[in-house]
Amino acid sequence: MPALRFEGYVIVSADGRLANASNVMPNELKFEGDKRFFSAALDRADLIVHGRNSYEDQPNSPQRKRIIVTRKVPAIAADPANPKATHWNPAGASFETASAQAGVTSGTVAIIGGPSVFDMFMDRYDTFWLSQAPGVNLPDGEPCFPGVPARSPQQILASHGLKPGEPQILDANQGVTVTPWRRDTA
Repeated sequence: MPALRFEGYVIVSADGRLANASNVMPNELKFEGDKRFFSAALDRADLIVHGRNSYEDQPNSPQRKRIIVTRKVPAIAADPANPKATHWNPAGASFETASAQAGVTSGTVAIIGGPSVFDMFMDRYDTFWLSQAPGVNLPDGEPCFPGVPARSPQQILASHGLKPGEPQILDANQGVTVTPWRRDTA
């Protein structure tokens, strides 16, 4: 059994976008049920990984160990503003080296974005939790993965060996669901 378990988390619009044209997650894509699901998942995670524009902005955020993917450091560096954060440049060090520097060598790693960060772990996810807001469209927004909208998020996850499980309803009034996409380990 691997020492690290990788789980991805994103909520997307009907057209597969995670942010608007200004690269900001708009209020139309924020739902209480998804916020609760996401927050509980991150509270269980041992390490959070995200790019410089992604941040969960929750009450427990400062308590969570994290790796921030950046090109501003040669390899790995402590975040001078946050003792629980490590800056990591994938061109200069492996993820295992970065996670060891962050003090996490086993447990759950939650990948929360953006698109290039999601893409780096595409072949390592044990589960990818894809939340969808079918009533929201962001036609000029930031795609959740490279390759969207030419392919759907579901097509991209499937192309990396992940299979959908049973969707859970997060907001019945708005039709917001979360589907676990799991790697077949058989």
